[in-house]
Amino acid sequence: MGDPRKLRKQWEKPKQLFDKSRIDRERKLVRTYGFKRKREIWKIEYLFKNYKRRARNILADYREEDKKILVNKLASLGILSKNSSLDDVLNLNLENFLDRRLQTVVHKKGLANTVKEVRQLITHKKVFVGERVIDQPNYIVSVEEEKKIKLKEKPKKEKSEEAKSSGEIKQETGKESEGEIGEAEQKEESKESGKEVKQEVQEKSGENQKEKDSEGGEKNE
Repeated sequence: MGDPRKLRKQWEKPKQLFDKSRIDRERKLVRTYGFKRKREIWKIEYLFKNYKRRARNILADYREEDKKILVNKLASLGILSKNSSLDDVLNLNLENFLDRRLQTVVHKKGLANTVKEVRQLITHKKVFVGERVIDQPNYIVSVEEEKKIKLKEKPKKEKSEEAKSSGEIKQETGKESEGEIGEAEQKEESKESGKEVKQEVQEKSGENQKEKDSEGGEKNE
């Protein structure tokens, strides 16, 4: 079975829950970036504080290798350039990390009209990063992954099947309409033929009656 996986802390609650300035700031972030709950903001904020904490520790110990690792990591995420220093890391703000969220990146690429629409596409598993489906709006996108973002495409077979079905429906409706027109024409022809037969019968009966009348007149004479 192996040892159980060690769960890392991903977020922490603010120390002052009823701080008005913090609440107003978080409300603006919710409207701008399309968050659904405050916990998502706290997760990004925890990640942001963790990077700044690492930068302060590296500055205190003068570790050049750790500095390169940290700067390269932030450069791969598109937050800093590779030539940045630790001072640039300390000067970062929360919005620099929020701009690298999957929801924000997809909206900036113009794949949807609003931030809320982007969130719906992500949660419904309509957004691909390469060959992977990512359904987390808070996912931090790297520079390489940003080029591979795309929306799920409908299979072409469905379109062809829909076209066939629509064509068949049109043919059936056309046949039905033709059949109805043919029946109406047949009815009209039958009516006309019936009228002609009646006229012929009436003419014959009139002629017979005339003959009978003429025969009766001759007998009387």
